[in-house]
Amino acid sequence: MQKYGKGRLYISIAAISFIQGLQFCVSPVLGDIQAHYPDVSVSLVQMLITAPGLLSMLVSLASGWLVLRITKKQLLIFGALVAGVTGFMPFLSDSFTLLFVSRTLFGVGLGIATTMNVAVVAEFFEGQERVKAMGFQAASVGAGMVVATTFAGLLGSRGFRNAYYVNVIGFICMILLLVFLPETGVAKETNTEKVRLNRKVLIMDLFALLEFLFLITFTTNIAMHLAGSIAGNTSVSGILTGLFSGSQIVVGLILGAITKITKKYTLPAAMLSFSVGAVLLVLFPSNAVMLGIGAVFCGFSQGTFIPTAATFLSNHVAPVATALASATLTVAMNTGQLLSPFALNSLSKACFGDVTTRGVYILAACGMTLSAAAMFCWRKASED
Repeated sequence: MQKYGKGRLYISIAAISFIQGLQFCVSPVLGDIQAHYPDVSVSLVQMLITAPGLLSMLVSLASGWLVLRITKKQLLIFGALVAGVTGFMPFLSDSFTLLFVSRTLFGVGLGIATTMNVAVVAEFFEGQERVKAMGFQAASVGAGMVVATTFAGLLGSRGFRNAYYVNVIGFICMILLLVFLPETGVAKETNTEKVRLNRKVLIMDLFALLEFLFLITFTTNIAMHLAGSIAGNTSVSGILTGLFSGSQIVVGLILGAITKITKKYTLPAAMLSFSVGAVLLVLFPSNAVMLGIGAVFCGFSQGTFIPTAATFLSNHVAPVATALASATLTVAMNTGQLLSPFALNSLSKACFGDVTTRGVYILAACGMTLSAAAMFCWRKASED
């Protein structure tokens, strides 16, 4: 494995991660968007966050095979360009349809970034260095979300359309990738290394789907969950989303220490962290401090789950198949995100008689706890 300077590699990983963070840039202003387009259903407004998953799933799978024909660097530069262009498309017209289409098309950049981020780490790092790099990747995604959501919330306080300016991050990341990401050519299959998956990959993908089916409820509901004196405050919702994202930075930086303590039970522990956070959101909808603590617990879940699952997959497939394994993980996560608003809103109405953020968070906490129990049993029976 050819050695490259860690500095340029970490800058490249951060740039890719910041593209991923842009998925949540409209989260702080969802309430204002709902008020501005009153004829649009709540579920459709929430899908402004999850809609990128529509294309992201297809693009991720395609990227897993395209690495045999197009270099990772070329794919990533294109993905960053798409992220920047689609982010500014809504300025062309005050139309929810255009906004929804632009968010969906952003999925092209998101799919490439999410898939290639894991592939880049797996290509340049091995062993414990890979765990550290995956942790840095998670921290970078968290940092990207912090920057995107915090600035979107602040800009959106002067009109929700101003939040779109934060998508300039896509163009900045494109330049950074162009300068710092090493060009290593296309991936190649050999007689001993084929682009193949296995049963463990598919089981991990199923758990990733469940994780994000419930986890995404934090960002899709938090802006509309606030009660009391903080109800409708975009700055508060932006700060809470920022805390959710910021906690991932901390987890990413200490991921190595966490995995040494939790060992093969890191993933169920990550799932239970969300359950704790969701319970706090249910109990204290008007208490900004308790909501903030809940946001941190939810962020711990994502910050721990993604890099740990990605490391698991990269360790259980041939190097040439890493991009495809990462793609299936991306598909699983996006499928969970995509299904979440309709599935949990419908279940909330069936169980509680109405679609409420409180009902959604209760269902998410219960569902995640059951998923954590199943994950615990699987990992207990596993030999690695």
